[in-house]
Amino acid sequence: MSGRKLRVQVPMRWADMDAYGHINNVNLVRMMEEARIAGFGVPGGTGKPGTEPLVNLFSAIPEATQILVVEHRVRYVVPLDYRNVPADADLWISGIKPASFDICYEFHDPVDGGLRVKATTTLAFFSVNEDRLLRIPAAHREALEEFRGEPVFRS
Repeated sequence: MSGRKLRVQVPMRWADMDAYGHINNVNLVRMMEEARIAGFGVPGGTGKPGTEPLVNLFSAIPEATQILVVEHRVRYVVPLDYRNVPADADLWISGIKPASFDICYEFHDPVDGGLRVKATTTLAFFSVNEDRLLRIPAAHREALEEFRGEPVFRS
């Protein structure tokens, strides 16, 4: 598998820094969300129009369907030091299952390019009306396949 990867830039805010000058672990999860939205778009029916994502995978979901976070997994390879320039994040998809899939992330230092953080977010389609997970629609599954690559973590 060698699907297409997206590279997005994610701002590091002064308030994201901890006492050691690193991006705080809680704020790194926020950066994962920012990267996911910049790369793959805002889930349909949320927010107001703005900048288009690199690839719009999430805006055309059926009405009364949500894309929910099931799990995050983060490995801090080396601390991501605060800088006043955006961090580089590579994104791709792995672990496509009937009702969920993983977005993989690698965050790189924006100055030296070094790998700092590896992470995944598991997402699932959820029916608000039926209060249950949904199978990923065929059209979305096909769109995800273009970005399918190796998982960040091996179990």
